[in-house]
Amino acid sequence: MNQLKNDLLLRALRGEIVERPPVWMMRQAGRYLPDYLKLKAKYDFFTRVQTPELATAITLQPIDQVGVDAAIIFCDILVIPQAMGVEVLMEEGKGPSLPKIIQTQHDIDALTTEGAEESLKYVYDALALTKKELNGRVPLIGFAGAPWTILCYMVEGKGSKTWDKAKQFAYTQPAMAHQL
Repeated sequence: MNQLKNDLLLRALRGEIVERPPVWMMRQAGRYLPDYLKLKAKYDFFTRVQTPELATAITLQPIDQVGVDAAIIFCDILVIPQAMGVEVLMEEGKGPSLPKIIQTQHDIDALTTEGAEESLKYVYDALALTKKELNGRVPLIGFAGAPWTILCYMVEGKGSKTWDKAKQFAYTQPAMAHQL
């Protein structure tokens, strides 16, 4: 493993005294960077996520242009349901949408984990390529959706402030919620 040139975030996470607070931002790739907006105009969201070279380029933009203290891989938590055979759409200005929600045992039975790891190969490839391109400049942060969060989207079909349908599903069908 390469020695990190900027390990400020990792030292802070270990509780060490650091010279300044480390800087990184939620959703740091995109929205405000002109280079990201150009890629957004050219490629749809999931093409950007599922093309390792694009995901890497987007991940590196804040490092190169803003100088943050960590890279955050450009991805999305809903690649997990996609890998299970669920259609996920990204609607401009609205966020993710799952046209077919999970409501019954039949819906759960229709999901598949067979081949999921292979269908997520682009994530592993983007991580490897990004790590190579970072060349030890800063740490690389990954993320994943918690099982509850994934269930919420699969049951609600979109984001929610209250997740009422997901809560009702969990309370009224606990075995299915656990299985999901």
